[in-house]
Amino acid sequence: MARAVPERIHTMPVPQHPQSARQTAHPQSTDASPAITRAFTLLSRRWNGLILMALAKGPADFAQIRERLPGISNRMLAQRLQELTVIDLIAQDVQPGLSSRTRYALSPHGNAFLIPLAVLFLWAEDHLPASSSPSDQPAAPGH
Repeated sequence: MARAVPERIHTMPVPQHPQSARQTAHPQSTDASPAITRAFTLLSRRWNGLILMALAKGPADFAQIRERLPGISNRMLAQRLQELTVIDLIAQDVQPGLSSRTRYALSPHGNAFLIPLAVLFLWAEDHLPASSSPSDQPAAPGH
């Protein structure tokens, strides 16, 4: 059953960044803005959103993150953690010692990203069928 959503959500104007509003007096074109393109590029990379959601549960070391994400390979997890660290969504805390251990946590930017990610999660729960990929759908007769 769909969640009740306040009407204002459906009629909310598209926010403009204060700098872009000052730079131009014309309405923005219908082309995708560079900012939203970057956001969708980030989310389109497999595992990124799930890694951020896994770290929303709290800081974790590599093995703990892997436990939270069944199916991800060590290589893929290492690669994605590095990428998300470079763009400052994840912070690393290397604990020195004989067996140094790295803990990962959301950075302030990563924590801020949880807000739209949580909204997207709720929307997907309410509006996307559990089997939503085209390859999971039965083929139409004659196809």
